[in-house]
Amino acid sequence: MSEQHHYNVAHKGMITLSIMLATIMQALDTTIANVALPHMQGALQASQDQITWVLTSYIVAAAIATPLTGWLCGRYGRKQVFLMAVVGFTVASALCGLAESLVQIVLARLLQGIFGAALVPLSQAVLLDINPREKVGQAMALWGAGIMVGPIMGPMLGGWLTDAYDWRWVFYINLPVGLFAFYGIWRYLPDSRPASSKLDLFGFAMLSLSVGFLQMFLDRGEQLDWFSSAEICIEAVGAVVCFTYFVLHTWTAGAQSFFNRALLLDRNFVTGLVFAFIVGVILYATMALLPSLLQGLLGYPVVETGIITAPSGVGTMLAMMIVGRLIHRFDIRAIMAFGFALTAFSLWQMAQMTLDMGVSLVVWSGFIRGLGIGFVFVPLSTATFATLAPQLRNEGTPIYSLLRNLGSSVGISIVQTMLTQGSNRAHANLAEAVNLSNPNLAGLPAMLDSHSAAGLAMLNNEVTRQAAMIGYLDDFHVMMWVTLLAMPLLLLIRMPGKQPAKQDDEAELAHAVLE
Repeated sequence: MSEQHHYNVAHKGMITLSIMLATIMQALDTTIANVALPHMQGALQASQDQITWVLTSYIVAAAIATPLTGWLCGRYGRKQVFLMAVVGFTVASALCGLAESLVQIVLARLLQGIFGAALVPLSQAVLLDINPREKVGQAMALWGAGIMVGPIMGPMLGGWLTDAYDWRWVFYINLPVGLFAFYGIWRYLPDSRPASSKLDLFGFAMLSLSVGFLQMFLDRGEQLDWFSSAEICIEAVGAVVCFTYFVLHTWTAGAQSFFNRALLLDRNFVTGLVFAFIVGVILYATMALLPSLLQGLLGYPVVETGIITAPSGVGTMLAMMIVGRLIHRFDIRAIMAFGFALTAFSLWQMAQMTLDMGVSLVVWSGFIRGLGIGFVFVPLSTATFATLAPQLRNEGTPIYSLLRNLGSSVGISIVQTMLTQGSNRAHANLAEAVNLSNPNLAGLPAMLDSHSAAGLAMLNNEVTRQAAMIGYLDDFHVMMWVTLLAMPLLLLIRMPGKQPAKQDDEAELAHAVLE
């Protein structure tokens, strides 16, 4: 049986606080470094192309290391893996802050990604195990709030630390958090009994390489113009070939394979993985568009952008507090449908944005989108693991995190490509209309006179701005329709109360032992 049955829930509060500190620390680092990149670029004497490796290295390393979490827990025990992950992540954060060259910070970010990969899935697995079934919804609400802090608060905190102190403090901020998290986990999380397990090296290598190739393909595709680049073609082929080998190997290796095929026998878990991917595509991609719209197109400073987008986080936290208490009273699918509907409505609002709008539209659409995120995320996490056997959680939670992160990468890559193509298309259409025969241009100010070089440059600049805005609005429209079209898939989710008797008995036994 799984180690989670032996946890002493007398220390549940301290265990929860400690693992959530570790989760928030990791979640913040997914976005906190983004706003500091220009400052790093100058300090480390790197080009625009080179400095993006500070982000890419972290994302790729985390993606490759995430699937290994389940095996590590089986081999060394969950507590030991958790402690090592916290120590490694904290030390790597210090090395990032101390870096004096691009190579040093990229290597440190690789270490950060490798050690940080286990933190989020392990925190989810622990919360699932130390809470009885009737409290799982509230536990997932807390966990969801922790991992949503990063994308929401990261840019604002990173901007403030960089402006007020130095870009290095973006990484140094992890040191006290890591120390508190380590002490709490070491002091209150009981030791676990590792099981003897052999690593399927070939299966792990194929899965890791396929994920790594895919992340590189998605992260660098837009920058290198996709398949016109030899690098992107190699990464695409590598991802397909390695994943094919992984699937064939898993199918033929049986019980010795790296991926536990028992996970695929649980319909809720498999459906949850599909939705985790879709949620990553819809929610994270939308969140990635807004800061670039506000800063790049509308000229808002970094800190002000963080303040304007903060109501999204407020909405998420509010929804998570509410939904944690609703899960056992209402149909999970109805709650998620309400969340998707709110998200679609907020995207429709965002599609009404203009270049001269005030902040109220951004604030209210963000708040409603945040509510939608909360009403989707918590029930999804609860439903995904509601019928999964407790002994499979150590292996299930990393796969769930991996699919959510891959969805995020795919979504961001798609919307960025659509934005570039849509903006170029709109620019071409608008430029066609800017000619002397167009009567609508007769009343233009003298400064926009197309006969002068300065006027022509100003006209082109305005056309570029308008075209970029059209590109953003097209993206928001597409994401709205994707959100609406995802809703019928909710019918695939099975209500937890209808789980098979065997799993039901195992769950009851686990909770009886905990209580």
